[in-house]
Amino acid sequence: MSPDSLAIGADHAGFKLKEILKTYLKEKGYAVHDCGTFSEEPVDYPQFAFAVAQMVATGKASKGIIVDGVGIGSAMAANKALGIRAAACYDVSMAQSSREHNDANVLTLGAGFVGEALAKQIVDVWLRAQCTAERHLRRVAMLTDIEKGKLSPKPETAEPHQGHLELSETDFRRIAERIRSIVEQLYGPERELHFRFGQCDVTCDGKDLQAHPTLVRQLLDLGVCRIACGSGGDSIPRDIAHFIDHTLLRPEASEEQIRKLCQEAKEFGFATVCVNPTYVPLAAKLLRDTPVKVCTVVGFPLGTHTPEIKAMEARRTIREGAKEIDMVINIGALKSGDDESVYRDITAVVEACRDGGAVCKVIIEAALLTDEEKVRACQAAKRARADFVKTSTGFGPGGATPHDVALMAETVRGTPMGVKAAGGIRTFADVKKMLEAGATRIGASASIEIMREASHLTES
Repeated sequence: MSPDSLAIGADHAGFKLKEILKTYLKEKGYAVHDCGTFSEEPVDYPQFAFAVAQMVATGKASKGIIVDGVGIGSAMAANKALGIRAAACYDVSMAQSSREHNDANVLTLGAGFVGEALAKQIVDVWLRAQCTAERHLRRVAMLTDIEKGKLSPKPETAEPHQGHLELSETDFRRIAERIRSIVEQLYGPERELHFRFGQCDVTCDGKDLQAHPTLVRQLLDLGVCRIACGSGGDSIPRDIAHFIDHTLLRPEASEEQIRKLCQEAKEFGFATVCVNPTYVPLAAKLLRDTPVKVCTVVGFPLGTHTPEIKAMEARRTIREGAKEIDMVINIGALKSGDDESVYRDITAVVEACRDGGAVCKVIIEAALLTDEEKVRACQAAKRARADFVKTSTGFGPGGATPHDVALMAETVRGTPMGVKAAGGIRTFADVKKMLEAGATRIGASASIEIMREASHLTES
C-alpha cells in the first residue's frame, strides 16, 4: 500500500464536491480510488461510506475521504468497520486535531457546510498532519483495545502531564473560574468580572471598566481582542478606540478625506478604517506598519449582487490590502423565506475571506427586518461561520438599536462570533448603550467626536 493511496466516496449530496476533491488530489500526485457514487441520482450514504472504510481497513488505501450532506452519517457508517477512526471535520483546526490527537484515518465532510475552498484546505491539513505524541498514540491504542474488548471501562488515575501542556476548552473554563475567584479576593464580590469566552472575548461589568482600567488593559495585553461592557459605570477609558471602525463610506468621499481618515485612525488607535473598495489600496498604503487594519464593504449598500460577484469583490479587495470585509446579505431572499440562498450568499464571501485570511462581518440591515427575520439572518451567518453579524449599512431607513444588538448577540451566543453595531451612532452615550446591549465592535463616522466626548468624561 502506498502512503499516497486514497479512497474517496460520496452520496448524491456530496457528489459534486467529491469530484472536485478527486481532481484536486490527483493533481497533487495522490493515487485516488473512487468508491462512488457516480452521479447526483439519490442513493443511500452508508454503502459508499462503508466501501471507503473497507478500502482503508483492508490496507488497499492509506486513508479515506467521504462527502455527504452533513458529514455525520458517513462518519457513523465508516466507524462500523474494524480499525477505522473516522472524523467529521468542518474547519482546519478540527482536521488537524483529528489527525494529531486521534490518528483519524478517514475524513468525512459535509457539502452543505463546507465549500470548495475550505474543503481543499481541510484536506491539505488533514493529509499533512501526523499523530506522533506518545500520549496521543497511547490513547489511539486504547481505541483498538475497545474494538477487541480488551479495555476495562474502569477509569484509571491520570498520570501527570510531562513537558508541553495542552489545554482543552474545559481546562480554559477552569482557569477562568480561578481568575474570577482571584479578582473577587482582590476587589470583593461586587467587583466580579463576567467572562464570556469565544474568540478572545471577555465581557466586563461597566463599573470594573471604569474603576479598574489597568486590570482591563492587562486583559488586553494577555490577548483579549474584544471587550463588551455590561451595565454600570459613568465613563469608559479612552481605550474604547480599539473597538471602533472609523468609517467613511459616503459616495462623494475624496482622496483628501480618506487620507485624513487614516491619519485620525493612527492618532486615536481605532481598530480599522472602513472605506469603499476603490480606496482600499490607498488606505492600506497609508496604514502600513501600523496596528490599524483596513476594512471595506462588499455588495454595498443594497446586497443585491450575486454571490459570485460578492466573492470576487472580496477576493480583489483582500489582495489589495483589506483585512476585514463587511458584506450585505441578500435582503430580498431573506424576506422571501429563501434562507438557503442567504446562507449560500454569505458562505461565498466567508470562503473568500478565509482563503485570504480576512475577517468577515455580515450586515443584515436590521431596520428592514422583523425580529424573526433578524434571528434567521444571524442563524444563516452563524451556519456560514462568519466572524461578526452587523446591524446596518448606515444607508438604510434606520441604524443600530440596543434591542437589535441584544437580539443578535443572543442569537450568536455560544459561538466565537461578535456583534457590530453601526448606523446612527453619534455620541458616547450611543456607544455605551450598544456595548451594554452586547456589541463587541462599533462602526461610526462620528468616531472623533465620540472619542473627544469620552476623553472629556474620563479626564474630568
